[in-house]
Amino acid sequence: MDLFEDDAPERGGNAHEFTVSEISGAVKKTIEGEFGHVRVRGEVGRVTVARTGHMYFDLKDDRSVLASVSWKGQVAKLTHRPEEGMEVIATGRMTTFGPQSRYQLNVEDVVPAGAGALMAMLEKRRQALAAEGLFDAGRKQPIPYLPEIIGVVTSPTGAVIRDILHRLRDRFPRKVLVWPVAVQGKSSAAEVAAAIRGFNAMTPGGALPRPDLLIVARGGGSIEDLWGFNEEIVVRAAAESAIPLISAVGHETDTTLIDHASDRRAPTPTAAAEMAVPVRSELQATVAQFGARLGQCSRAGLDRRAERLRDLARGLPRMDALLAPYQQRFDAVETRLPGALRGAISAKRIELSEHPLRPGLVMRPLERSRDRLAAVAARLPGAHQSGLAQKRLRLTGLRLNPGALDAALKRERRDFDRLAARLRPELVLDRVGRLRERLAALERLRGTLGYEATLARGYAVVRGDGHVVTDRASAQAATSLEIEFRDGRMQVGPASAKPRRATVTTPPEQGTLL
Repeated sequence: MDLFEDDAPERGGNAHEFTVSEISGAVKKTIEGEFGHVRVRGEVGRVTVARTGHMYFDLKDDRSVLASVSWKGQVAKLTHRPEEGMEVIATGRMTTFGPQSRYQLNVEDVVPAGAGALMAMLEKRRQALAAEGLFDAGRKQPIPYLPEIIGVVTSPTGAVIRDILHRLRDRFPRKVLVWPVAVQGKSSAAEVAAAIRGFNAMTPGGALPRPDLLIVARGGGSIEDLWGFNEEIVVRAAAESAIPLISAVGHETDTTLIDHASDRRAPTPTAAAEMAVPVRSELQATVAQFGARLGQCSRAGLDRRAERLRDLARGLPRMDALLAPYQQRFDAVETRLPGALRGAISAKRIELSEHPLRPGLVMRPLERSRDRLAAVAARLPGAHQSGLAQKRLRLTGLRLNPGALDAALKRERRDFDRLAARLRPELVLDRVGRLRERLAALERLRGTLGYEATLARGYAVVRGDGHVVTDRASAQAATSLEIEFRDGRMQVGPASAKPRRATVTTPPEQGTLL
């Protein structure tokens, strides 16, 4: 029994032996054959992007976890990038990773699992971007009242661009630049962001002028159709735009993240065109109304000022009342003027009579000149004799020195010739004529200012005892009087010889001596 047991064959000894690689390959073939194309629904767990560009993430439910991978080329084609916490439907194929004995899902596309998941992801993204301040009201710019050029980012073939152009033409025609983009699909977000940044990169006033206003527009659609306007790249481009931007994506009930980042949201593309420009006819009517109001206000202002001026004018005194005191003062001055002139003339006449122009005023300078001439003539003989003596002495000295005598004679001859040249007869006669004219002028002045001219006008000179008598007391006290008239003198007997009553007469008005 023991021997039998020892000689028994080994249990399982006839089973095929597989290598590890064979088992791994068989499992891989079985899994990829059975699950070559699958759609898996689950919640996205940990998401990791390697430096090579490959994306690794987990799909999980309440009991299991499925490792998933999307290669670099597949990541660029994903409709939605998976984010942790999203509920998605991943499309791909099952495969294995032999070195680690793992199976995984190679994901080719990811879509949110229903509207609820999309809205949850949208709200999460909205909160993250709002935390960065991209939706702050302080960042928003005012829309220009009447832009010169409007840039439109939309599809060139849809009805949206036709509605915008038609509405602008009806309200206020403006220049429009259209940047064609895809408004849905995988490339939509990148093209819209590039269009916004492209318009901002234009040079103001260049060959292709930079717009004054941007409109990003698209017609209505599902949340999946409008998802490109919820992408972060579009929201950041709208927030960074230096040109005021109006978002008009979808219908009035549709809301995308670009609406929060734009400067103004329009419920429809047509409404965006209405926001962009005013109605030309209404603007003209408003301008006309403002002009009429301006004219009315100007007239009312002028009327108020005219009334105020009339009120102030009534408070002023009348012109004749203002001028009456000055007219009266002028009349008084005019009345006093003749008497004042006569008084001034009388005062000047009295002043002149107190200081008459007597001949002595003219004769005194002549007498002084005559005295100086006499003094010079008195000194002349002595000076002549002194000069002769000096000449004689010099001649005596020259006789002793014949050479000096000849030199002196030559000098004297030169001096004599020089003086003879200067002493020309016509010069002497001219000087004598000037002196004669000056003497005649002085004689005329003396005759004019002398008392003889005064006698010719009817006056007389009274002398008592050889002296000029200027008052009655001196005349009565003189022993004899002499009266000089224009044509001669007359002797009068003593003043006491024939006493008579003195008669004082007022001479007639003779006028002034000057």
